[in-house]
Amino acid sequence: MTTQAAEGLRDRKKRQTRAALGRAAVRLVAEHGLDHVTVEDISAAADVSPRTFFNYFGSKEDAVLGPDPDAGPRIRARVLAQPPNLSAAAAVREALSAEVAAELADDRELWSQRMRVVQQHPVLLARLFSGGEALERELVAGIAERVGLPADDTYPLLLGAATGAAFRVAVARWASTAAPLHELLAETLDLIAAGLADPPRRS
Repeated sequence: MTTQAAEGLRDRKKRQTRAALGRAAVRLVAEHGLDHVTVEDISAAADVSPRTFFNYFGSKEDAVLGPDPDAGPRIRARVLAQPPNLSAAAAVREALSAEVAAELADDRELWSQRMRVVQQHPVLLARLFSGGEALERELVAGIAERVGLPADDTYPLLLGAATGAAFRVAVARWASTAAPLHELLAETLDLIAAGLADPPRRS
């Protein structure tokens, strides 16, 4: 087996283990409640040791939320890949819509169950809101590159922050309505796209 093939196999096994832990955490918390599930329970359900669990997640709450370490770079690449005729705000909307669609296509039932669990546990909702800093940094970097500005310029920082706020608003509305999350997210991002035109290019 080549080194490249071996690395590919290791990466695949890591993704599979991470996914198994996430599924186990969501299922157990849905069945028993957050307070009645331990790291040991989740590890046993995924057939790994608690030590292995902590190679992937820092807590049971993290396992339930299942943050994807590759999501930030992936969204940045999606923003940059959008057609050049789109405004930066529209490119962000398309990139995030594609990301949500991919998540749903990958495992719609798990995604839906995870969202129901988050609805039932306010501590998870708060943690979901506070855990997006790394993703937002990648998003800001993608916006900055797209519009030709430094990542610490006002425009990419503002659009990145507005997008984060849009996501939080969509999730908060979703938590109290029956509307699909992806539709609520699209609505909030459309409002941003309508009001945040591209900045003028600097000479």
